[in-house]
Amino acid sequence: MASPPEFLQFIDQNAPKFIDRLADAVAIPSVSGQSERRPDVLRMASWLDEQLKSVGVTTKLADLGTHFLDGQELAVPPVVLGRIGDDPQKKTVLVYGHYDVQPAEKSDGWDTEPFKLGVDEQTGRLIGRGSTDDKGPVLGWLNVLEAHKSLGLDLPVNMRICFEGMEETNSTFLDDLVKSEVAKGAEGWFHGVDCVCISDSHWLNARTPCLTYGLRGIVFFTLTISGPARDLHSGGFGRMVHEPMTDLIYLMGRLVAPNGTILIPGVEDMVAPADAEEREIYEKLDYTIKDVEEAVGAPITLSDDKATVLMGRMRMPSLSLHGIEGAYHGPGGKTVIPATVSGKFSLRLVPPQMPESIRALVVPYIEQEFAKIRSKNKLKIESVGGGNPWVTDYKHWNYQAAIRATEAIYNRAPDLNRDGGSIPVALTFSESLGVNVLLLPMGRGDDGAHSTNEKLDRSNFIEGVRILTVTCYDLSPVEMCCFYSSLAEQAAGTYLYEVATIKS
Repeated sequence: MASPPEFLQFIDQNAPKFIDRLADAVAIPSVSGQSERRPDVLRMASWLDEQLKSVGVTTKLADLGTHFLDGQELAVPPVVLGRIGDDPQKKTVLVYGHYDVQPAEKSDGWDTEPFKLGVDEQTGRLIGRGSTDDKGPVLGWLNVLEAHKSLGLDLPVNMRICFEGMEETNSTFLDDLVKSEVAKGAEGWFHGVDCVCISDSHWLNARTPCLTYGLRGIVFFTLTISGPARDLHSGGFGRMVHEPMTDLIYLMGRLVAPNGTILIPGVEDMVAPADAEEREIYEKLDYTIKDVEEAVGAPITLSDDKATVLMGRMRMPSLSLHGIEGAYHGPGGKTVIPATVSGKFSLRLVPPQMPESIRALVVPYIEQEFAKIRSKNKLKIESVGGGNPWVTDYKHWNYQAAIRATEAIYNRAPDLNRDGGSIPVALTFSESLGVNVLLLPMGRGDDGAHSTNEKLDRSNFIEGVRILTVTCYDLSPVEMCCFYSSLAEQAAGTYLYEVATIKS
């Protein structure tokens, strides 16, 4: 079934309204990793719940209990569950997204206020924290629903919704919720789901759409070194005592080499090297060293070989050092010896690595390295949460529908790639529901998710809504129906389609 012409026209006509709604969402600083922002995360959940109700979705705010953050017991932001449509003749699609965001301050280097959507009319960029990760894609689904409701059109699929508020903080308790809903059978919110669609990844570059069929897992660590009872004057105690900062820098320097090699014995050995056939997959992707340099703003790739760089992101583990807490970081000099410092780092994982197996290698290695320096300070190693890597079958009908939708909107086939990021719930949905999980990116590779000046291009936001829609129509009952149109034909209001005989 082709998507109706009036629907695509509605998207064009209401683009300004959609952008205004994105601005409203960005204005809510729903940072899940900061205790002082927890009321804002809860406010975001309520706002999203009301938005969904306004377009005919039956919703529930699923209570996940409490957890501790920054020494405080806080309410875990609820999962916004939704349901619309119960036609047994239609496929049922579960859509997932998250409404929480990473921390952001203008002083971090933003050109604009991070929680006020900036619209660059010249470039079409929509700049603000959460614009691409993941409020823009979440609102993409809301735009799809609003268009159908406003036009009096039936949805081509039944839809189930799962929008969480802790994705940026290890998706606390989400796995338990999914499994408990599945265990309820016909009474659960996910009963009858045929496939899953997640829009929380990005294109490889700024020109070629892609579909993602694999993700790296993640495991996060904090190393805390403590010694004196209070901060000390370096003039009075330097070279007299074991300094926590010195110990921490030594340990952090023993984790990863400048060329990216992970120094923890056994971690890299878990992953078999790529053969010539697999390497060819990466050679064919529309991606260049220049793309990396433009994305990061400097010529700093670890290799000049495209395939090696891509495999470093997609099929190899990595270890990144993220920061040190407790050390002086203000302007000017402060000659202090910190009493306690904490170093933070994480590993991105690929099959067959799992958080548990990596912890079993990391913890004893750090303890052994700390013992070598014979420090009298105390070491504490913490690892909270984590996510497993995930790879799926891109030949499945769920992916094939998205491929055809992408071809229809962008007039080109999407690249098929594995992403370096982590969405732990992808594996949870796959294993708990026993269905295919599609990752359908909306944003570009230069969007700067988690970085300063995060943005979502207006064209990607609007065309993304179209792709979400056309994918759903391609999943509708008339075997498989392909929708063909060029961007010029869309602008002129001409929509062509033909029935294909590809069964789902």
